[in-house]
Amino acid sequence: MTLIEGETGTQRSLGYVIDVGQPDGCARVWLDLDEDHTNRHLVLHGGIASLLLDSAMGATGSLTVDPAGRAPFLTVSMTTQFLAAARAGQRVTATGTVTGGGRSLLFIAGELVADDGTLIATATGVFKRVPQDKLREAAT
Repeated sequence: MTLIEGETGTQRSLGYVIDVGQPDGCARVWLDLDEDHTNRHLVLHGGIASLLLDSAMGATGSLTVDPAGRAPFLTVSMTTQFLAAARAGQRVTATGTVTGGGRSLLFIAGELVADDGTLIATATGVFKRVPQDKLREAAT
């Protein structure tokens, strides 16, 4: 298992963990929910659910070109469907799966599931690898 923890301010603030070490090439992102992750209805905030899905899907894209799961991918578009509620005290896990694509774009699906097996949300998205020349420009 290869875990990415505390890499970004968002990740440190929310406390989610990215697992890029599974043999199926699908990244997983999990979060142990507490009151800080809920909305005024005391269920997982939809924005956080979307963030977890986006992170899992982007890391899955990264795994297609980098076994360490760290090659940056941009979210071109993403659609999320909210199906059920999750509450503080539960662990939720988002998983990304590549469903298609070509040289420049990947189509990736995601599922967010609670530790009791409840499907919380699904998503589909289009992701693009950050061109290497753009990475070099940003570094200078």
